[in-house]
Amino acid sequence: MTLLTVNGAVVEVRAEPGTPLLDVLRGELGLVGTRFGCGAGSCGACFVLLNGRVTAACDTPLSVAEGREVVTVEGLAPGDELHPVQQAILEEQAGQCGYCLSGIMISAAALLADDPRPDEEAVVAALERNLCRCGVHRRVVRAILKTTQ
Repeated sequence: MTLLTVNGAVVEVRAEPGTPLLDVLRGELGLVGTRFGCGAGSCGACFVLLNGRVTAACDTPLSVAEGREVVTVEGLAPGDELHPVQQAILEEQAGQCGYCLSGIMISAAALLADDPRPDEEAVVAALERNLCRCGVHRRVVRAILKTTQ
């Protein structure tokens, strides 16, 4: 039995310590916003915040997350209101297929927590590890910059 704090709630999970955090989030906790992409932590589809740092959940064992705060895309905004990044991506219609967007929103939220008014160069750098096959990066960057206005 492992205790995790996920999106502000303490949860008990029964997975083995070496189980990828992504498998626990999706399979045991039903938090399917975080996606499986490459399985090697290289594409960004599985990004979550672990104690405020962008972390690939696909190659992070459950044991590493124990005792730390995990935030998924579902936990970015409390209650019924969207996180400013989520709202801006919707308003700017910045998504296409949407597969990469949960990881992109995690990266953007981490950036904005550290720097509430980043310039375009900082946004592009923050999204460097997020791969998107649809090519919506320009629209996403524009949406994130919109949150700073």
